[in-house]
Amino acid sequence: MKIQRLLIALTVVNFALLVFSLAQSRTVAAEGIAPMLRGRGLQIVDDHDRVRASIQVFPASTQKNGDGYPETVLLRLIDSKGGPHVKIATTEDGSAVVFGGDSDPTLIQLLARGNAASVRVVNKDGREQIIKP
Repeated sequence: MKIQRLLIALTVVNFALLVFSLAQSRTVAAEGIAPMLRGRGLQIVDDHDRVRASIQVFPASTQKNGDGYPETVLLRLIDSKGGPHVKIATTEDGSAVVFGGDSDPTLIQLLARGNAASVRVVNKDGREQIIKP
């Protein structure tokens, strides 16, 4: 009879310790948030697994026509149809912001590269105006 009471008491103590340890582990996990998220790129997707926003680093490159582009960090905000309506880019020699409209090529581009700056506006018909200081 005494052994049964001892076993019941030990079982109750073990159960209490288990409950206590589970409660402590949840508290520790909630406080363990990393202060910085690091990676080579970031994509945010919607419920249909379509990319809706991305941040990427592109290496320096040379186009077929000989134009060179420095390393670029690019943020894209993308609509539900896959069109990037907002682009923000930075390079070693400047930066750019592009706001796209509903129909291509409607856009507003703010560009600052090197010592030059410009604003480019294009409407739905393809008519374009560039403003430079």
